Amino acid sequence: MSLVEACHPDERAARLQLAACYRVFALLGWTEMIYNHITLRVPESATGGEKHFLINPFGLHYSEVMASNLVKINLAGDILSESHYPINPAGYVLHGCIHDGVPGAHCVMHTHTTAGVAVASLASGLSQSNFYSAQLHGMVAYHDFEGITIRADEGPRVVQSIGDRKAVILRNHGLLSWAPTLPHAFAVLWTLQRACEIQLATQSMGAPLPVPEDIAARCTRDSFQFSLDGGAGQDVFDALVRQVDRIDSSWRQ
Repeated sequence: MSLVEACHPDERAARLQLAACYRVFALLGWTEMIYNHITLRVPESATGGEKHFLINPFGLHYSEVMASNLVKINLAGDILSESHYPINPAGYVLHGCIHDGVPGAHCVMHTHTTAGVAVASLASGLSQSNFYSAQLHGMVAYHDFEGITIRADEGPRVVQSIGDRKAVILRNHGLLSWAPTLPHAFAVLWTLQRACEIQLATQSMGAPLPVPEDIAARCTRDSFQFSLDGGAGQDVFDALVRQVDRIDSSWRQ
């Protein structure tokens, strides 16, 4: 019996969803060689109330991640499942502090895309000047760069910087999102990524045309993609998983 078949049904579902997400990121080009992370809390029904989460095995490209090779760890970074691979300390330090300290942060995603790092490296940060950034009005947090995230003492400052804002720009570093569900976190990150891509293109041509505060606030209120009534990203995530499956379904193993 495989690891996926042997584990608790709720952990199995989490493993499958997270493995699919790694393949979706690979499909979208949101990869950084073997680096960066997407983490997902294992449901308490499968842990007896302990705070465990799943993370990618360090050394594999996102296109090689499968449900069975995801690594289960605790907040201290201890490996709790059989694994042939280590984990990246920068992953569990940053992600662990958010899982532990931000209520509702059951999924955490972090990327180093060119557009994301470029905007994160601007003193002005994200420009409220396009269709996507206007949907993030009042939703974006910033955390100042403190170096590679391997020091536990940075954790409380990260949590304080984030507050309750699900879209996070790590200055000079990259993008991050968190949410109660994986599809919701994906919807937030996708919107933030698109906002950065368009800003990068716009600023290459000239000064962006600002979106007025009241219009941006209205856009954020009217956007349904983050709402449970609108599926909170489930529909678009499912569509991308179907696309991944048509290419390679080995993530299910």
